[in-house]
Amino acid sequence: MSTTTKTTTPTSFRRMDESTAEQWAEIGAQTAERQARVATQVLGMLEALGDITDGFAVDQLRHSLQTATRAEESGADPEMVVAALCHDIGKYISVPNHPRIAAEILRPYVRDEIFHVIVTHQDFQGRHYYHHFGGDPAAREQYRAEPWFALGERFADEWDQTSFDPDYPTQPLAHFEPLVRDVFSRPHSF
Repeated sequence: MSTTTKTTTPTSFRRMDESTAEQWAEIGAQTAERQARVATQVLGMLEALGDITDGFAVDQLRHSLQTATRAEESGADPEMVVAALCHDIGKYISVPNHPRIAAEILRPYVRDEIFHVIVTHQDFQGRHYYHHFGGDPAAREQYRAEPWFALGERFADEWDQTSFDPDYPTQPLAHFEPLVRDVFSRPHSF
């Protein structure tokens, strides 16, 4: 497969404090033109989760697909479905810090409440397993006053913690690709 890369003129500054508005307009135009690469990179990271099992009954890609399938079947909106799909994408880099990594990847593309659900999802799931490690299974309670708390509970209890079932009828990644491309095509913030 051959890809064509458009040659563009780089800006001439060597330090940002020497830059001009015209140069930043060019940088912005080139960045916007290449926005589709974000979804492509995310899809590649999701595919790579297929190599990570870490003792679970399913690999992390299948777990993510099950979580997104459950969210979609429950009527979650597209941003939440994509967040459910990507909630463990940080495991591609670091298991202990995966919620923060996933949340930061999603942050410019999803509502603030969804960002908070993803960044805290491990503490919400802790109800189901922290006690096995001597942790506090009530860790989610520190977020009880937050307006997104109910969504965090729904995500953790109904979609995420139930999604390690090798027999669950799960949608493939190709099913979610259009949603991923749509959500990652337009950042809410830059």
